[in-house]
Order: sequence, then structure tokens, then C-alpha cells
Amino acid sequence: MFKRLRTDIQCILDRDPAARTWFEVLTCYPGLHALILHRPAHWCWTHGLKWLGRYLSHTARFLTGIEIHPGARIGDRVFFDHAMGTVVGETAEIGDGCTIYQGVTLGGTSLYKGAKRHPTLGRDVVVSAGAKVLGGFTVGDGAKIGSNAVVIKPVPAGATAVGIPARIIPSKADTSADATEATPFTAYGVTQEDDPVSQALRGLISGASGHEHQIALLWQAIEKLTAQRPCAPTDCMPCDAQREECFEADKLNELVGK
Repeated sequence: MFKRLRTDIQCILDRDPAARTWFEVLTCYPGLHALILHRPAHWCWTHGLKWLGRYLSHTARFLTGIEIHPGARIGDRVFFDHAMGTVVGETAEIGDGCTIYQGVTLGGTSLYKGAKRHPTLGRDVVVSAGAKVLGGFTVGDGAKIGSNAVVIKPVPAGATAVGIPARIIPSKADTSADATEATPFTAYGVTQEDDPVSQALRGLISGASGHEHQIALLWQAIEKLTAQRPCAPTDCMPCDAQREECFEADKLNELVGK
């Protein structure tokens, strides 16, 4: 019990730069308190003491603002960062090393009792603020859920899900993220490289810049050819021919976000 508590405190110290000492974490972090209270509630639930389990979870909700059903399964080194308003459903499973921020819902879309209605998070999953993960599917190891995303389908390992409904962005290496690898922790789950809108805009900007470069080269080549003919270049070349590039791709990329 105390070994697991030390592990929980250490994972908070590792992932939250605002955490200074173990005593501060133990006394001032509601996410840790919610985990501590969930464990006896889960024990009661799995040993037939349903009402007592629900009552303990209700008390934890009142004290921490984090609602975790006593039937939910939570692994080691899970960090509920702030997590006010977070709801974890009865059949939800949270793997080792996950990070969950405020306003997250691990909910269900089915009304059938006893069925797997809530999501399963693999290892080292990051669920950002306000995200809703709804359904009895699996979010793979090392996946990231962007802020305010609404996820209603499985997320492959190492992928990123953003948007409403969530769009899936595969990992760069197109491989699953192994939790044993030393991968850097990404606070709030999503970087600018994971935004599909900015990726699309950068692609359009790059394409437009390339087209303008090719057009300028073509006009320069035409100008050289017409210079060798009897007519003057100014008579053969259109007055509005663009011989120089003026497309400001770098400024547009800065606006989109590199």
C-alpha cells in the first residue's frame, strides 16, 4: 500500500513542474486523494459491498470534484492533473502511467447493464482537458487525446485524436508507442504538429509556394528565349508577368504555427 502511494507521488513529481515536495503532493493534490479513496471503494465493489463502494466514491467526489465509479479499474502511476469535473464510468479501465486532465469524461453510449460500456485506456495515454471518450472501445498505448475532442471510435497505439468528432492522426513512425521506450511526456497531449488543420494549411502553403517558384522560373526562361528573337522582350512578354517570387510562405507558416 505505502509502496504504491510512493509511486503515485513520484509520478506527480515527475509530470507536474508545479509540484515541489512529496508533502505538498500528499496534502494538496486532489487527484492523488481521489485515487487513495478509489482503492477502498473498488475493493468494496468487487467484494459485494456495492452500497459502501458507491458511498465512498460519492464522498470522494464531494471532497475532490473527481467522480470515479467504484467499479472502474485504475492502474499504477495514474495522474489526475487538476481533474475537477472528471467522470470515470463503471466499466472504464485506465492503464499504467496515464495522465488525465480536468473536465474529462470516460463515458458510455449504451444502457445495457453488465456490458462493457466505457473505454479502456492503454499504458501512458494522455487525455487532455475537456475530452470525451465515449464507448466500450480501446485507446492504444501511448495515444493522445486532444483538448475538447469527442472520441467515439478506437484510437491506435501512438496515435493522436483531435476534433469533434475526433480525427485520428497516426504516429509518425506508424508504429505503436511502447511504454518501455523513453518517450518525452507531452503535457495536455497535443503539440502543434498533431493539429490536422495546421498540417493541412502548411501543406497548402508549401504547395502554393512551390507553384509560384515554378511559375517564376518559367517566366524567366521565356524571357531569356524572347530576348534572342528579333522583337524586343518588352513587346513579347506580358506586362504583368511575374518573374520574381513574392509569396510569403514563412510568414504564413508562423501564423499557422510551426
